[in-house]
Amino acid sequence: MTYVISQPCVDLKDRACVDECPVDCIYEGKRMLYIHPDECVDCGACEPVCPVEAIFYEDDTPEEWKDYYTANVAFFEDLGSPGGAAKMGEIDKDHPLIAALPPQPHDE
Repeated sequence: MTYVISQPCVDLKDRACVDECPVDCIYEGKRMLYIHPDECVDCGACEPVCPVEAIFYEDDTPEEWKDYYTANVAFFEDLGSPGGAAKMGEIDKDHPLIAALPPQPHDE
């Protein structure tokens, strides 16, 4: 099991979760953040600090966002397990599900 970042993060990337993560497993794509399923230790520190409630425990992900689990896992297929997001910086890609979304409005 792991945590999943879902649609409310798209085009927002607040990064409060990144600052809170003790194992540096939240990576930055072009349009949203992704949790590495093999590096996440399921501590849950990221979930309560997300200002848009985009982070869910895998089993608790709302039905409308279930595909985001696959998107989070598949994002790392060609990256493997880099062992820490900080050294990677922004990764110049997104999962196709996210890349295909229209721009997401966010209240400022």
